[in-house]
Amino acid sequence: MSEQAQIVLQQLLKAVETDQIKLPTLPEVALKIREAVDKENQSAIDIANLLSQDSSLSARLLQLANSPLYRARTEIDNLQMAITRLGIRIVKDLVIMLAIKQAFKTKDKAIEAQLKTIWQTSVDVAAVCRVLAKSQSGLDAEHAMLAGLIHNIGSLPIIELADRQPALFSDKQNLVDITQEIQAELGEKILSFWNFPDSLINVTRHWDQFTHNRNTKADYVDIVQAAILHTNHIPDSTPEDWSQIPAISKLGLDPNIRNLEESLQSELDDTRKSLMQA
Repeated sequence: MSEQAQIVLQQLLKAVETDQIKLPTLPEVALKIREAVDKENQSAIDIANLLSQDSSLSARLLQLANSPLYRARTEIDNLQMAITRLGIRIVKDLVIMLAIKQAFKTKDKAIEAQLKTIWQTSVDVAAVCRVLAKSQSGLDAEHAMLAGLIHNIGSLPIIELADRQPALFSDKQNLVDITQEIQAELGEKILSFWNFPDSLINVTRHWDQFTHNRNTKADYVDIVQAAILHTNHIPDSTPEDWSQIPAISKLGLDPNIRNLEESLQSELDDTRKSLMQA
């Protein structure tokens, strides 16, 4: 890590410790639902009752349940029906996804455009994650989509710091470079603060380490890395030869094919549109 990146990281950690910059938080209802589902003894009615405590999350879940992403044959018009149709565990991940979107919103006009750009990147990666995970045994499509949404969440406090202390960065490119260096540590801090599972914390920690082979079995880090490669958001440090990237071989992808099949484009478009509108 460069000396400047270390300085910025220390400034950020100090700002967080002194409450000058607050880590993003998740709505209480989303946390209650995650806890309830993890206990594995909750019914669709129980989850619906919890979700109904947050009218915004409820409305957005119904919108997502009726979106092209899930292609409901008949309109889903109440929470219990949505939870029964989708399944409790899928609903848990969807509620967390909808809650995370709030972390990318701000009343500060100076950083609003930057957060929108980061969210668009997250959505693009998440859509490919969902498609890729469907062809992998042992990996869940919705959990993969969530992994794509949170992979770069460590950049959020950096954007806020850049707005508060612009003198820390020489120009826009310098901000991008510093963000790439330190966002992994900040993302890990945010997800640990949210009590997220290791499967997702590892995504924020390792998603940009394209040549590092952690284990022999494909995981959500591999899904996110492969998804990034199949978007327009590939980091400059990525190897040009994809055969050098373990994620590609572990997922059984052809390193010489840079674009996903045409047959998947409709599903990708539906996923992106649904996530952006929810």
